[in-house]
Amino acid sequence: MRFSLRLVAAALLALTLTAPVAWAPAAWARPAPDSFADLAEKLLPGVVNIASSQTVTARDGDDRGAGPEMPNFPPGSPFEQLFRDFLERNHRGPAAPRKLQSLGSGFIIDPSGIVVTNNHVIEGADEITVTLQDNTTLKATLLGRDERSDLAVLQVHADKPLSAVPFGDSDRSRVGDWVLAIGNPFGLGGSVTAGIVSARGRDIQQGPYDNFIQTDAAINRGNSGGPLFNMDGQVIGINTAIYSPSGGSIGIGFAIPADAAKVVVDQLWHFGHARRGWLGVRIQTVSPEIAESMGLKEPSGALVASVEDGGPAAVAKMRGGDIILSFNGQDVKEMKELPRLVAGTEIGKEVPVKVWRDGKSLALTAKVGELPDEQKQAAAPAPKPAASAAPVALAALGLKLSPITQQARDRYGIAAEVKGVLVAEVAPDSSAAERGLKAGDVILEVQQEEVHAPADVVEHVEKLSKAGRRTVLVLIQGSDGPRWVPLALKTDKR
Repeated sequence: MRFSLRLVAAALLALTLTAPVAWAPAAWARPAPDSFADLAEKLLPGVVNIASSQTVTARDGDDRGAGPEMPNFPPGSPFEQLFRDFLERNHRGPAAPRKLQSLGSGFIIDPSGIVVTNNHVIEGADEITVTLQDNTTLKATLLGRDERSDLAVLQVHADKPLSAVPFGDSDRSRVGDWVLAIGNPFGLGGSVTAGIVSARGRDIQQGPYDNFIQTDAAINRGNSGGPLFNMDGQVIGINTAIYSPSGGSIGIGFAIPADAAKVVVDQLWHFGHARRGWLGVRIQTVSPEIAESMGLKEPSGALVASVEDGGPAAVAKMRGGDIILSFNGQDVKEMKELPRLVAGTEIGKEVPVKVWRDGKSLALTAKVGELPDEQKQAAAPAPKPAASAAPVALAALGLKLSPITQQARDRYGIAAEVKGVLVAEVAPDSSAAERGLKAGDVILEVQQEEVHAPADVVEHVEKLSKAGRRTVLVLIQGSDGPRWVPLALKTDKR
């Protein structure tokens, strides 16, 4: 019996050692290559070093040219005259103009000499120089730059076609994929580092279109503008920023996705500026309180705070208080997704837009316009002391309300076309105070209905309280424009 058990055990062991591993996943990622050398050798000629210089002239009052200031000695101190004599003997007058230099990276996308880099690498430069891998130095001309995306396109002229690298599909890159970064860190040109895609869709608060690829491939100062390659030798990102308390690489670098960059780069190349889609709405986040107050099951989408007169959204009959749930067939799960979707849409294209209004979904069609240049807006006058009036107390919201008089318009800088109810006072311990309401704000709408007198606000709040609602949604006009604010209703009697 023992012998037979041994035979069975031996047979099972042999079967285990020889049989295929049936439980191994069929779609495991490719193993790490034995070397990146062949790929790096192929790609290095398409990556360039960029040096830019800017002339800085000492200005009146510039402490670089004015010398040290007199310390605040006590009146009559003997050190006062001593220090004054020292300054008069050693002060050399305004500093001479000098040049500030900046180093960065870039890559060639066309053999004719079209180079892509970051805008911050060349911003303000008087002169831009591009150095190829063979140490050939070429003067570069700026074709176009875009501050919003931090991209710039340069042109160099060589006596032969240059080695170019292709853009890839960054949307196909996955967390864990191998990547190569090539650039000019600290002026050490042609440096290659390897790592993986650490995360996608990172928002690092650099602009309205943040959607960075995060990588642990070493990226340092001077790598900005350089390419991030996949294992097929395609550019899937443009290295732009790092997170580092010390200024050196700690394995957290960020790259602009190629799919977002390609459109902007093409426009900078051919038009000299970026042409982005525009909807003409001012939006804000849909919080759980706002979703509850509008009958939306989950806090998703982008809440329209205001619609620009004559803009694409206004023509499409969109209005303040709408929640944009999808744009051009793509769901808008968070507010920050909408600007990217609109900006990347072809100008003049008619697209479907699904909005939430009056407790139900509504289908609209909008024709995407071109984002205009940023308009300069005059700052609203600073609030002045409240007018002496007899405001109406609304304890359920912790507010005191008044009609908008001409005296109130003058004191708070309220434009003549603004109609609504004035917030005269805000209780310090109220939900309104927590949400940033202050005296001088104007309530334009309550639950998407216009209000013209304090009694209108009181009536709406009382109806909501009787219906058992926990929040009320109000449209507030403040110094920074209109915004929707959910305010908690007090349950205690007034």
